[in-house]
Amino acid sequence: MTTLVSGGAGYVGSHTVAALHEAGRDVVVLDDFSNARRDAVGELRRLTTPDLVVIEGDAADRTAVRQLCDEHDFDSIMHFAAHKSVPESFADPLRYYRNNFLSTLSLAEIAVERGIDRFVFSSSAAVYGTPDQLPVSEETPPAPQSPYGTTKLMCERILADTAASSDLRVVILRYFNPVGAHPSGRIGEQPITAGQNLVPAVMRAALGPLSRLQVFGNDYDTRDGTAVRDFVHVTDLAEGHVAALQADLGTHRSRVFNLGTGAGTTVLELVAATEAVTGRPIPCEIVGRRPGDIAESWADCRRAADELGWCAQRDLRQMLADHWRFVSCRADASPPS
Repeated sequence: MTTLVSGGAGYVGSHTVAALHEAGRDVVVLDDFSNARRDAVGELRRLTTPDLVVIEGDAADRTAVRQLCDEHDFDSIMHFAAHKSVPESFADPLRYYRNNFLSTLSLAEIAVERGIDRFVFSSSAAVYGTPDQLPVSEETPPAPQSPYGTTKLMCERILADTAASSDLRVVILRYFNPVGAHPSGRIGEQPITAGQNLVPAVMRAALGPLSRLQVFGNDYDTRDGTAVRDFVHVTDLAEGHVAALQADLGTHRSRVFNLGTGAGTTVLELVAATEAVTGRPIPCEIVGRRPGDIAESWADCRRAADELGWCAQRDLRQMLADHWRFVSCRADASPPS
């Protein structure tokens, strides 16, 4: 029982590798380290096994992936490797289409070629765009509003169509906003380049490298004027991936699941909760909305509960406390400001 995990040195990927190990599975990590730190591998090996196989390479490189398949008997693939910033995808859409599309196409082709029968895909709530109703269910028609969201939807369709015409079974996980870190404090969110995700920015403001937090819009039709999001602990997400790998899909060749908490938190509520956890003030500056941002989004997770036996176990305070423990103990843990 060996799983190939592309992007397994990254944020959600590394936590899922730890969860897979805990579930008794062997894991091989493939990562190009374009936005993951190599020193995270040592911490991941301390959490799992000293002989965890970690290969530096591109998931879109068919030759490299085929060589891995020659060396290991994979029965499943988990695909995390992707560019994932909504604002960045507007600035450089071709980079996003090339990377996200080609890596998925490569892994799907090799899965069919080698008879690998389970594929778990890391997708995103960004495929929904502005939902017609809340909470967002898996039946909500996808309408992505960014190149990033469009690439994820394209990849979902590649995998669903592949599953319909082969022996491959596909689980697509649309998760909302990952937060937190492993309870050991050994792994967490520390990308190479500074993204624009909210919680890392809030943490940088609490630590000091960021003088003030930019809040993108306070004129939304929400309870305090700021955007509402569903934040979910990264360990809960990792456990959701293990549940997806083990799930009985019945007659479904492919199946989509939302992973979130089912609760929405505004930006200002998140700031206040972080101040309570850290004991530090977080200065804020209200600026204009960003392209691709939406007012409100939180998940209907009943399908995951019914069919995967999964639901989020950790609340917002625990997410923020675990995230803070990780970044505050590492001088270089937060992305550059």
